[in-house]
Amino acid sequence: MATKTREGQLVEAFVTLADTLVVGYDLVDLLHTLVGQCVPLFDASAAGIILTDDTELEVVASTNERSRLVEILQLRSGSGPCVESVVTGRAVAVPDIDASGTTWPRFRAGALEQGFHSMFSVPMRLRSTTIGSLNLFWDRTGGLPAADAPTVQALADVATIGILQERALRQSDSARQQLQFALSSRVVIEQAKGVVSFTHTASMDEAFTMIRQYARSNGLPLAEVAASIVNGDLAV
Repeated sequence: MATKTREGQLVEAFVTLADTLVVGYDLVDLLHTLVGQCVPLFDASAAGIILTDDTELEVVASTNERSRLVEILQLRSGSGPCVESVVTGRAVAVPDIDASGTTWPRFRAGALEQGFHSMFSVPMRLRSTTIGSLNLFWDRTGGLPAADAPTVQALADVATIGILQERALRQSDSARQQLQFALSSRVVIEQAKGVVSFTHTASMDEAFTMIRQYARSNGLPLAEVAASIVNGDLAV
């Protein structure tokens, strides 16, 4: 099978996101698809998404446990590139985490401990509304080339439109319900990952892959499969 060109990967990513504008879709799976596509597209080591329901920020998608831990650390400390991107509505580049000094000390220590040396965060926004951030991590310094920044922002923007599209805005609280569903789903997904990890003696990342493959193979929502696993109604 021929290897896809970077241009082909970009087209595939935008087509996947554009589908959310016209057909029913699994929001949780969409977010995991987005971070998964960002890693090879931008030669990143990991990627993740945090979202807000207007009261607090939560990690809703990560490509591995390392990036998830660094994002959670930022949310708990209330500071770091991911949080700043949401608060300011602007992209935040950290080409050398070790050289970031005292700007975000807890983030710096945690990121280096997980092996990350640079990162880039862009806000997930629609006009004046910012609902979260898309975050890329690298095990090397340098981070994202400046020429790629508009592309990352474009992917984040289309994903945001997919979440806050017209279908979700027909009722005043529909958008918030969409976000709350994604936020609450992440809890049961983490629980299901733990169950599968223990049952199959697999890593958390491997466990998530197994859960996601089952959901896709059977045409089921990711959160529904996770709930069935946690309730003991399904063995993957």
